[in-house]
Amino acid sequence: MNTRPDDSAVQIGVLAPLTPPGWVEAGQHLLAGMELAAREVNDAGGIDGRPLELVVRDTAADPQRAAAAVDELAGLGVAALAGEYHSVVARAAATRADALGLPFLCSSAVLDALTEEPTEWVARLAPAQSHGWRIYADFLLGAGHRRVAVATQPSVYWASGTGILRDHLAARGGTVIELDAATRTREQLCDELVDNRATALLLLVGHPEPAVPIVEAVRHDKRLVDILIGAPAGQPELAGWAKLLSTDGTGIPFLRYLPEQLGPLGRQVEEALHERLTTTPSFVAFEGYDTVTVLADVLRTHGTDRGRIAAAWEHIEVQGTRGRIRFTRPPGMGVHQWAWPAVQVADRDPADPDRFRVLHAG
Repeated sequence: MNTRPDDSAVQIGVLAPLTPPGWVEAGQHLLAGMELAAREVNDAGGIDGRPLELVVRDTAADPQRAAAAVDELAGLGVAALAGEYHSVVARAAATRADALGLPFLCSSAVLDALTEEPTEWVARLAPAQSHGWRIYADFLLGAGHRRVAVATQPSVYWASGTGILRDHLAARGGTVIELDAATRTREQLCDELVDNRATALLLLVGHPEPAVPIVEAVRHDKRLVDILIGAPAGQPELAGWAKLLSTDGTGIPFLRYLPEQLGPLGRQVEEALHERLTTTPSFVAFEGYDTVTVLADVLRTHGTDRGRIAAAWEHIEVQGTRGRIRFTRPPGMGVHQWAWPAVQVADRDPADPDRFRVLHAG
């Protein structure tokens, strides 16, 4: 990881949550994918003979810190900005990048309204929340769940997710019961699940707090043995979840952005990432790799001028780890968007917590 700019290098500014309260494990996976791709770019000759350098800044899940980092990186002369996992943080970074005229390829954040107004400066790899979470809602409906409770915390991201689920389920005869996790004890939450006859509880809350204690409370309440616990935001994907919850963390469906079968490049990258991370790479690591792969292609073919990079989004086509990457402007989307990466609903197998089962694909 490089933190000091090299005048001879082509620099990409990188944002990632690398310290608490950010989700550090997600940030580490994102950065591992980026660093692997950058190393491969440099091994292949760099950008027209110049090394590609990642100038990394830790956002710690703080929107103000991210905006300040964008200002700093723009002043250092980076050609483009990349990364970030947390949606609210990515929105702050995208807003600032747009204001400064700095191209930003968002890796992993899904909030639909990544910017307030349409912008030419921002593109995104991850699917919009409305796309992925509707697929998750279809999974719930297909599994027979019509009374779905959501444990929530105050956040634009969680509120957006609740709205997407409520609208999609209501149109098909379902009901969403919203439970504010910040104002209820675990016991009260369990009581309300019973009283409302909910058949599923979705965790729209932070990890590890309060997600892990909620799972433990529900798992050990004999009245709720048949309730489905779900985590559409993807918390069970990373190894820290399994370490904290063991078998209690299995059988909890979540969204991940991977195809059912990786192609040759994906398998090669998966092996290299596994060696780098010493654990199964998450979809976030693949997003990191694909981000740098796309930007390297843009830099090679369109140069390092920021305006030319931003003008190139819809003129590129790059083979990524999860398919061919092209950017368009889907209806209602304010940024250039890969529409769409593969979406899965998966869980950890109760018989083998290290194995993932694909339950639904969209």
